[in-house]
Amino acid sequence: MTHSLSVDRFEGRDQSIAVLVTEDGRSIDVPRAFLPPDVKPGDVLSATFERDDEATAKLAEETRKIQAELRETDPGGDIQL
Repeated sequence: MTHSLSVDRFEGRDQSIAVLVTEDGRSIDVPRAFLPPDVKPGDVLSATFERDDEATAKLAEETRKIQAELRETDPGGDIQL
């Protein structure tokens, strides 16, 4: 699914945040580094988002491993403050 986003302005002390406006008028802040280097206010960008099944499965496996490691060192019970 492709979306059109217009570049409204740049914000932040170093102008590193781009404020993009969606087709229905909502604002989205994104790091300027995610955008083409020559982009300027008034430009229209096309953005496509798609699920990466391979990366999703890899992240899930890494998360399971970390949780298993944490369970091995967790003594259980209530936390004593």
